[in-house]
Amino acid sequence: MSVDAEAAVTRAHREEWARVVAALTRRFGDLDIAEEAAAEAFAIAVERWRADGVPANPGAWLTTTANRRAIDRIRRESKRDDKHEEARMVHDDTPHEPLGAIDDDRLRLIFTCCHPALAAEARVALTLRMVGGLTVPEIARALLVAESAVAQRITRAKAKIKAARIPYRVPSAEDLPARVSGVLTVLFLVFNEGYLATGPGTDPLRHDLTAEAIRLTRLIRVLLPDDGEVAGLLALMLLTEARRSARVSPGGELVALTEQDRGAWDTALITEGHRLVRERLAAGVAPGRYQILAAINAVHTSARDMRDTDWTQILALYDQLVRVDPSPVVALNRAIAVAELDGPEVALAAVDRLEDRLAGYHAFHVTRADLLRRLGRSQDSRAAYDKAIELAGNTAEVAYLTRRRDQLLT
Repeated sequence: MSVDAEAAVTRAHREEWARVVAALTRRFGDLDIAEEAAAEAFAIAVERWRADGVPANPGAWLTTTANRRAIDRIRRESKRDDKHEEARMVHDDTPHEPLGAIDDDRLRLIFTCCHPALAAEARVALTLRMVGGLTVPEIARALLVAESAVAQRITRAKAKIKAARIPYRVPSAEDLPARVSGVLTVLFLVFNEGYLATGPGTDPLRHDLTAEAIRLTRLIRVLLPDDGEVAGLLALMLLTEARRSARVSPGGELVALTEQDRGAWDTALITEGHRLVRERLAAGVAPGRYQILAAINAVHTSARDMRDTDWTQILALYDQLVRVDPSPVVALNRAIAVAELDGPEVALAAVDRLEDRLAGYHAFHVTRADLLRRLGRSQDSRAAYDKAIELAGNTAEVAYLTRRRDQLLT
């Protein structure tokens, strides 16, 4: 395959996977058929585009090919008694009525995958696969679980959707509040994979995933304009996405927040994110997890320079977040703020208490490496960098960590 054709297939897979799967699910009502037909279409593209060149509209080509593969499968598997239904599914090209308040295939797909009839861990794994287009290894890294467990969750969730005849639609208005929490969790994870991609051979920043997560969150905000956590997640995404252009150097190395060119940040996204944070503060309602995270990012993006960062306020926000979400990852991030106020030794003691729960999480070792570096413990810092590099899946981050490690005196 030519480099151009190979790159086009990879790019199309990242950008079109969810759209193709969602469109096929809407037409055929079966996640297995949708996923397998989409996978076959991308496999065919690998061969065809090498020989014939990249089509003018890769997305349309993939959708048409996937539809044909789905129809072929239905014809092969249909029994005699199912011929009438088969004919209807294969030949019915009439436009469908909008299903829900917003007619968006991927929004319906995410609510289907996040149905409360599914176990919480299954909802997350299935949605990351179907809507985010993440691979099983990527999902396993995001959830800090084994790949085999992720595969089992996805298989069981698809079987439950089929057996329970879970509808492919956006829930009714009265059902939305109870359903939205799981959806926000998945969108946050999809965004995080785009923010720091873990897959081998992928771009270090996947704008297709962050942009899609933001788009879907905006749609949910239309459905639930008064929901604080929806607004908080949107603000968090916008304030994070605003820094994207400054996060990777021309040489392909991750740029830490302390070293980023703040003049390259997207001021329009920052302005919108700050407005959402202020609106939630003015509401006078106790904030949830995403609202607090958005407020923390608002403090970071308000500082003209790293030295101007209000670490006292950030630590106070983390103290509030710990009460809402007492997870080890939150405790790890809180320790970074502690280091700025109380010094690296106090922070390191807090981080080391998290080892039992975060030993397989690369950011734990990154944080330890930096704190040990600041304490002058070069040998220990180098060992921590080695472990972080071993666990990190992002190429730009690996390059950054390798340079930092190699700068240490032996």
